[in-house]
Amino acid sequence: MSENNKNDKKGNNTPGLVIGMCMGIAIGIAIGIAIGTAVGIATHNIGLWLPIGLSIGLSVGLVLGFAMGKKSDNDDEDKTDGQE
Repeated sequence: MSENNKNDKKGNNTPGLVIGMCMGIAIGIAIGIAIGTAVGIATHNIGLWLPIGLSIGLSVGLVLGFAMGKKSDNDDEDKTDGQE
């Protein structure tokens, strides 16, 4: 049995959650870098604010991705309930 099948049975690694996490992290990093760069330019200390923005963006992206993944998993369950 493959590793993905083992995780699916445990409910730890569903496709919707993985896709949601990837999307959330990508969006969070992009927004964090943009905000960190803007604040760094405004304060003339880009070396400090770029990693701070990246860290905050990554954290927000993880939360956003987890929420997006859980929402898509619930949508998938609703679709399969009608088919049974």
